[in-house]
Amino acid sequence: MPGGLLLSGAAAALLTAVLPAHNPSGGIADPPPDRIVIDIATVNGSGCPQGTAAIAVSEDNTAFTVTYSDYLAQAGGGSNPTAFRKNCQLNLVVHVPQGFTYAIASADYRGYASLQRGASAVQRASYYFQGSSSTVYRNHPINGAYDDNWQATDTTDWAQMVWAPCGVQRNFNINTELRVTAGTASPGKVSFMTMDSTDGDLSTVYHMAWKECPGKK
Repeated sequence: MPGGLLLSGAAAALLTAVLPAHNPSGGIADPPPDRIVIDIATVNGSGCPQGTAAIAVSEDNTAFTVTYSDYLAQAGGGSNPTAFRKNCQLNLVVHVPQGFTYAIASADYRGYASLQRGASAVQRASYYFQGSSSTVYRNHPINGAYDDNWQATDTTDWAQMVWAPCGVQRNFNINTELRVTAGTASPGKVSFMTMDSTDGDLSTVYHMAWKECPGKK
C-alpha cells in the first residue's frame, strides 16, 4: 500500500506535512523524491490492543503518524492494580529508496491527563534499530494537580542521530509507555493519562531526517 499501512479495524491516521530535516554541516537538505512505505511487522502491548493503532506516512516523506484509540493508564480509586502502566511496542519495516538512509529526528506526542493533587505521571519512549546496541530513551513527567491536554517533543541533534544501516534491512522499534502514580494525597480518587482520543484527532508524529548512503551515485 503506497504511503503507509493502516492496521485493520483502526481509525484513520492523520497525515502530517513538515519541513524537511536539514544537516547543519552541509548534508542532504531534502528527503528522497520516491515514496516510502512503512509496514507494521508487529504491534504489542497493553496500550495498543489489536486494532487500536494506525500508521500513515506524510505526502512529502518527512514524517509518519501513529494514532492510538485505547492507550490509557490510571491509578487510584477503584482502578485495576495493573492499570497504572501501559506500554506499546511498534516493530516497523521501513522501505526507503535505494541509496538513502534515515533517522528519527524528532517525535511529537499528545494526549490528555487528569491527575489529582499529589499524583504524578510520566510518558516514556525509546527508539532503536533491530540488532543495534544504540537505544535512545526520553522521559516526560507531569505532576498533579493537572487536568488538561499534554504535549511532549523528543528532539535529537544531527550529530547524535542513530541512522538505519545502509544496504541491509533492519526493522525500527518504537517503545512507548505511560505510567501513573496515585500518590498519598488523594489515593481514593482516580488519576489517569492517555495517549489516545475518542475523536481520533490526537496522534504521535515522528519526523524523519534523510541522508545519502556512502557510495550512492
